[in-house]
Amino acid sequence: MENKISYMIPTADLKQIKEAIAVLQAKLEPNLISLTIEERRNLNKMGEVSRPFVEKVMEYVEINPEFKSPYNNVDEMNKDWTLINQLGSVFNILNQICSNLDDTLLEAGAEVLDQANKYYGSVQIAAKDGMPNSKKVYEDLAVRYERRSKRRNGDPAGV
Repeated sequence: MENKISYMIPTADLKQIKEAIAVLQAKLEPNLISLTIEERRNLNKMGEVSRPFVEKVMEYVEINPEFKSPYNNVDEMNKDWTLINQLGSVFNILNQICSNLDDTLLEAGAEVLDQANKYYGSVQIAAKDGMPNSKKVYEDLAVRYERRSKRRNGDPAGV
């Protein structure tokens, strides 16, 4: 397996990153909401196809107010539309960062797991050969593979 990740975040940088995230949380969280699954399911969602429609409506409400319904609250419409545009740009940036973070974590996890499995294989051979200290290390690490070994008729070494 190719080693694509060979990096550690300097402590000072990590501290600054966490401080920046704390600022984001402090500024955003007081006004963000959390919807239940049912609430999300029942919403009339504005996707990329609906966005141009809403944008036109926002323009027409201003230039042709005579067509607005008595149920329209133009001030609230303007607030929501402004918020969508403000948060949308923040979301796009954060979404890209989160996607790259997820990919980086996935790759780093795969790399370290690959190395851990190689070590485990070496310990397994050492335990089979009766090398000192290997049995206890093997037994401790073998817990990760217990379910798999039960499928092989209970032989934890798989031999």
